[in-house]
Amino acid sequence: MDIIFGIKGNILIAELLGEVDHHSAAKARADIDETMDGYGSKDLIFDFSRVTFMDSSGIGIILGRYRKLSQSGGRVAIVGCSAAVRNILNMAGVFSIIDYMDSVGEAIEYLSRKEVS
Repeated sequence: MDIIFGIKGNILIAELLGEVDHHSAAKARADIDETMDGYGSKDLIFDFSRVTFMDSSGIGIILGRYRKLSQSGGRVAIVGCSAAVRNILNMAGVFSIIDYMDSVGEAIEYLSRKEVS
């Protein structure tokens, strides 16, 4: 699995590519945390549009970053899930605490708008 990072203001965008599984989870967590700290990102968007497979390790990555950011007032959004990935996250209850958007642009707009209110 690879991650392509983008930044928009205080929002870090992490586009995950390939398989998100127990083999790649530790490195993904470390890379995301390091990049968030390096840019001082307040909010995080997970872009799953190019993820081909995800197991429960992906849920751990998401929830760990959610806990970390929510402690400092930050927020997380998820975008671009395939039906299979979205089903896994939905069954795990992830969408009861983290918002899902159809696109990165929509998530940026949502998080930026929420920041002002």
